[in-house]
Amino acid sequence: MKSIRKLSVFFVILFAAGLLVGLAPQTGITANDKPVIMVPANFTSLAESVRDGVVNIRVVKTAKGGDQTSYSFRGNPFGGQSPFGGRNPFEDFFGPNQGNSNRPAPKQRGLGSGFIIDKNGYIVTNNHVVDGADEITVTLSNKKEFKAKLIGSDSKTDLALVKIDASSTLVPLKLGDSDALSVGEWVVAIGSPFGLEQTVTAGIVSAKGRVIGSGPYDDFIQTDTSINPGNSGGPLINMKGEVIGINTAIIAQGQGIGFAIPITMAKGIVNQLQNKGEVTRAWLGISIQDLTEELRKYYGLKDEKGVLVTEVFKDSPAEMGGIKAEDIITSIQGKKVESSHELVKVVANLPVGKEIPLGLIRKGTEKTVSVTMVKRDDSDGQTRPTVERYEELGLKVSELTPDIAKRFGYNRNERGVVILEVGKGSSADSSGIQAGDMIKGVNNTVITTMEEYRRLVDAVEKGNTLALLIKRSNVGFIVVQLQK
Repeated sequence: MKSIRKLSVFFVILFAAGLLVGLAPQTGITANDKPVIMVPANFTSLAESVRDGVVNIRVVKTAKGGDQTSYSFRGNPFGGQSPFGGRNPFEDFFGPNQGNSNRPAPKQRGLGSGFIIDKNGYIVTNNHVVDGADEITVTLSNKKEFKAKLIGSDSKTDLALVKIDASSTLVPLKLGDSDALSVGEWVVAIGSPFGLEQTVTAGIVSAKGRVIGSGPYDDFIQTDTSINPGNSGGPLINMKGEVIGINTAIIAQGQGIGFAIPITMAKGIVNQLQNKGEVTRAWLGISIQDLTEELRKYYGLKDEKGVLVTEVFKDSPAEMGGIKAEDIITSIQGKKVESSHELVKVVANLPVGKEIPLGLIRKGTEKTVSVTMVKRDDSDGQTRPTVERYEELGLKVSELTPDIAKRFGYNRNERGVVILEVGKGSSADSSGIQAGDMIKGVNNTVITTMEEYRRLVDAVEKGNTLALLIKRSNVGFIVVQLQK
């Protein structure tokens, strides 16, 4: 009987121990056999430490159709007809466009979130929360309300800065370093989803550097932290209580997929809005594309990484600085660049009027040029009228004329030989070459005129192969091998 009682006590103790383990933070084993906390015990202290810096934002605006309390990416980024047979696949991903109503635009109330960045009353939120607002009202965690003034906004990054004149003491949040953020790291979102103020949700960083087609400066933090309509503009906070992102986007009907603007990128934008009320971006004046494996082979690159210049605009900073088409940009201000998206972001944040060192590879040789940035602007080229045509390799080609430039969508100052027709059944036809493609090089030699093209093609013996460097409008450079 005693043994049975002892056994019973043993199982009770074992059960209690198991229960305690279940209630304790879950742990796992790393590759180095070091225990790590998989789930924090709670987020109480963290939430309490930052709640006074998070605000609710209510706006009254003239409705333009659709739900004004959430931010879904709308429209077809390809313009006009979808390249997927008339159906817009982005409607499946981000939700259908609800903004096509022809009804009179009524006044509509909108909801969002924001966070205080200093004791003077400056508050960061999303542009889409306050865009077009007739009235902006900010509610603090203590329920005090203030009318807010829009200081400035930037639609390209979806950031806005508003200001309140608060008599009470404000509690600004500390800004962290989103570059130091790791995938898998715990984060907390605080905001007003569906108007429910001071809602706290927790999750992890699912990915970094997400490009989701919302603009040229996409660089989102993806998180599975619950983000809903009304969370927009609120802070994404790390376990140190620092803001590392601004909650911005959700995928319609998505589960556990939300996006936040990295605070490191936002800091520069917010500083400009606070100091000048607008954002000024630098302009380099080039068209670029990523390097494909074929292009790397064509230019004889091994381990080098960079971005290919497809066009240099006339009278641009790039032209003044000596950058040429087919240069491969490898660094800017000493920082390596590996993708066109990365280069666009870096250039946009450069100071206007400052001379910037830029590293590149030209015909296999490394060079450094200096470029003085100017404020972003557009420029157009001049006309070069030529009409000579030449047929070889199953191709009918011509130098660029104003009519041909207009027909195929090229700038009129472009130099090169344009393909007008591709012979059916020819090797060029089977290679995928299209009318409108521009030939920029033959066998690693740059060509800009019909004379240069004809000379290089005629020099190749029958049966041998030519490597054509082709520029395709709205696509970039491709390399095609053709047998003569």
